[in-house]
Amino acid sequence: MPFTLATWNINSVRLREPIVCRLLEEEGPDILCLQECKSPVEKIPVERFRALGYTQMVARGQKGYNGVAILSKLPLREVGAYDYAALGHARHIAAELENGVVIHNFYVPAGGDVPDREVNEKFGQKLDYLTEMRDAFHAVAPERSILVGDLNIAPREDDVWNHKQLLKIVSHTPVEVEHLGAAQDAGRWVDITRQDIPEGQLYSWWSYRAKDWDAADKGRRLDHVWATPDISNAGHGSRILRTARGWEQPSDHAPVFASFDL
Repeated sequence: MPFTLATWNINSVRLREPIVCRLLEEEGPDILCLQECKSPVEKIPVERFRALGYTQMVARGQKGYNGVAILSKLPLREVGAYDYAALGHARHIAAELENGVVIHNFYVPAGGDVPDREVNEKFGQKLDYLTEMRDAFHAVAPERSILVGDLNIAPREDDVWNHKQLLKIVSHTPVEVEHLGAAQDAGRWVDITRQDIPEGQLYSWWSYRAKDWDAADKGRRLDHVWATPDISNAGHGSRILRTARGWEQPSDHAPVFASFDL
């Protein structure tokens, strides 16, 4: 069952319903995983999505913050939603396709502005969240699974516009990269995007603060598509739809795509 999926931090699914629909119409992924929906589940604008063929949805939401959703043309069923680090946040949802593949959609905490858990509670929460992800993958080794989402970390030197300048900036600090790597190793997750595009600068996020984000190009690759080793060779066609960052009233993230022949 070949399918294409996309992951996108939409930064309010209700506010940005028009560009979600544009993506669904123009790109037509079989599955779209959204993060930072900022909406209770019952207020997600599902009718327009259903009219475009996305009749399936599993989601976790909360008013004004966080929130994750999986929209799909393919039948799926919810198989879990975990509150890592007991934050009480809607940051994870998992769904199983008819072929037994499980898709995990994550929104890892951003971590605030100061990379020191002693003075910044949010940074500590981020590290704790990643640690509990690691422990969960150690406890039950994932199989036939895909993990996507805004993981809020750019792990490689070429995942940021300037490695040296960002070493002390939240999202690229060594301690964050170490924690993300430990979670990835625990599940033996394969980075599908970098499997397909192994070399070169690659970004999925550009700050709203840049007057001309495209020309400045000070980006970071915060959004990821991983797969377990038993299905990683089926992944291909990875790309980042950079143009979506320039759409009307955009998210500061661009959608990341991958296809799987399973």
